[in-house]
Amino acid sequence: MELVRDLQDITLDLSKGTCITIGNFDGVHKGHQALFTAVRHTAAAQGLASACVTFDPHPLRVLVGPHTPPAITVFDRKIELIDELGLDLTVILTFNLALASLEPEPFVKKYLVDRLNAKALVVGYDYTFGRGRKGDFAMLRALGEKYGFAAERLDPVIVDDAVVSSTRIRDLIQAGRVWEARTLLGRFYVVQGIVVKGQDRGGRLLGFPTANLNVANELHPKTGVYAVWAATPSGLVPGVANIGFNPTFGNQAISIEAHLLDFSGDLYGSKVDLHFVQRLRGEIKFEGVEALIAKIKEDVVLARQILASPQALL
Repeated sequence: MELVRDLQDITLDLSKGTCITIGNFDGVHKGHQALFTAVRHTAAAQGLASACVTFDPHPLRVLVGPHTPPAITVFDRKIELIDELGLDLTVILTFNLALASLEPEPFVKKYLVDRLNAKALVVGYDYTFGRGRKGDFAMLRALGEKYGFAAERLDPVIVDDAVVSSTRIRDLIQAGRVWEARTLLGRFYVVQGIVVKGQDRGGRLLGFPTANLNVANELHPKTGVYAVWAATPSGLVPGVANIGFNPTFGNQAISIEAHLLDFSGDLYGSKVDLHFVQRLRGEIKFEGVEALIAKIKEDVVLARQILASPQALL
């Protein structure tokens, strides 16, 4: 996949035209995946390049400010997931007030027609575009007739009698329902981070050394204990992760740490991805260290059972 932030940097041959989808694609969930699949199929059938257009930063951050819902995926992770879906080209447009002020037709003509030679567009059921989100599918289809591209709108993807959406996924993750979120994402939810020095209680005091993460994600699951897969530089490792304040020790700041099962090694400074499989329990304030150790042993047994299930494999 060719990735560009400046349309002048495209080296891909677009002379035969492109089939394009446009969106923020937060989470790159099953609804987004259906769009990318349709783009690939249409492009292959018509001899076009397959492409997507996305934005950085998220438009809401520019139009509303920082107090917007947390992103499901950090931007680099989003691009990685799009790359895995097999498009020829991804264009990242810098979203600013100038771009936001463009009326629908000038946006379509400048970026899609003149720069990307659009011959086909595939959009989601709720897609809107242009200044004030004035552009809808009827307008897009009319502009297609004017500028020579076909417009297709996909129906929503339904899972468990409800539409797959970023909002629904975000709510599930924040509620700790990571197993259900997997059904909508098509994969387990991932928290990414760099291993840093912690309080050194896990190994020294409790006998369960942990990898403490300096997390890049804006969104993380509800506080509690989870069965996870940890992607480390040396491979995939089962584990038990804790998100929270460690109430037994009265921490003031939230932390994310994982005890990796059957693992030994130094991970300080390493990038680790935690794939959240199932929530085991909420945070508990124990009367003492011995009670905490006993509960962690139970957590480890339960996590091993869950991660041994075929449904829990990555």
